[in-house]
Amino acid sequence: MNTKVYISIRWKFLAIFLGCMGLTLLFVLLGGLLASYVIKLSPYNVPLAWIINHVGSQNTILIFGTAFFITLYIFATRPLVLRAKELASVLEEMADGRLHTTVKVKASDELGTIAGNINSVSEQIHTYLEEINQGLAKIAKGNFDHEIPVREKHELGLIAQSINAMSEQLNRSIQEERNAEKTKNDLITGVSHDLRTPLTSILGFLEIIDKDRYTNEVELRYYMNIAYEKSLSLKKLIDDLFEYTRINNGMPLHLRELDVTGLIEQLAEEFVPSLEQANMTIRTHVPDHRVMIKADGDQLVRAYENLISNAIKYASSGKYIDIYIEKEDGQVVVRICNYGEPIPKRDLPYIFERFYRVEQSRSKETGGTGLGLAITKSIFDVHGGEISVESSPRQTVFETRLPILE
Repeated sequence: MNTKVYISIRWKFLAIFLGCMGLTLLFVLLGGLLASYVIKLSPYNVPLAWIINHVGSQNTILIFGTAFFITLYIFATRPLVLRAKELASVLEEMADGRLHTTVKVKASDELGTIAGNINSVSEQIHTYLEEINQGLAKIAKGNFDHEIPVREKHELGLIAQSINAMSEQLNRSIQEERNAEKTKNDLITGVSHDLRTPLTSILGFLEIIDKDRYTNEVELRYYMNIAYEKSLSLKKLIDDLFEYTRINNGMPLHLRELDVTGLIEQLAEEFVPSLEQANMTIRTHVPDHRVMIKADGDQLVRAYENLISNAIKYASSGKYIDIYIEKEDGQVVVRICNYGEPIPKRDLPYIFERFYRVEQSRSKETGGTGLGLAITKSIFDVHGGEISVESSPRQTVFETRLPILE
């Protein structure tokens, strides 16, 4: 087993210093002996004698010894200095962007440790950048579900985390765009179907009238009346469709302070003729004090009108409609309960979708367009509220929630 002995750079410098000092002393000693020998010779002793007489023997020894020591020290430490410059050069290359740069580990000292750490950092960064690059390549090909591994306590991990967040947001945006496209196509399909049905009937009866295929004036009026009723249904569908698209396209709200209690009680009074015709009664259970919210009154009235009129149309067998108003967790909760036939469980998740009808034939007979509850939900959505429904053989409850005005 090959084990390198670790020698600290300070000990190397100390060894070099002591070695240079020893060689300098040897140089001075040998120089003194040589000078003593040369000074006895003539004429070679003249320059040396002049230096000794004018500079001094000790000063001469000191000058030559210092010069020799410095020269020897510089020469001896040159490999360490060159090694340090090599490491600095590698770091400059990394700073310039060439991150996958390696340096040879030549010695087991601090400089060797630095070289090893540089190689380790370079390899780690290069490997992680490769992972990020491969992840980006997959994302670029449309694989938005791919997640780049996020290394904790690593600054590149923040980049990976940001890329993952960007990919997730992009994926969400694409899904929303696809859903919007599907919604648009479904809307066109639904509109086309619902417009075509009454329009076909209108054209059929008008064709009968136009070609004089009726037997008498009574039959003519009958056909005209049917065409008129279909035209009214068509107008209602177009009006509801316009209202639905207007709400969902960010219509401006005219917000003002409203008393929910007063609004519900006023609506209950306005529905008295319809209730009498259906042989039904509204019972309101409201608090003694006002419950204030900030909302668009016209839109909110339409939403609650839809809920009450639906209860009258489809739950007249229950005879009663109970409306409860309560405060819960900073919200005003309005529950509209009817006791007619329950909504089938399979239909509950789709009850607020546009053009969805629980019972197709019954809805058409009662003039439903399939947009009423979708419009109602949109109105509560734009007000920051919620609407939900629960249905059982005992009762059906539409519950709305809106923030209370503090």
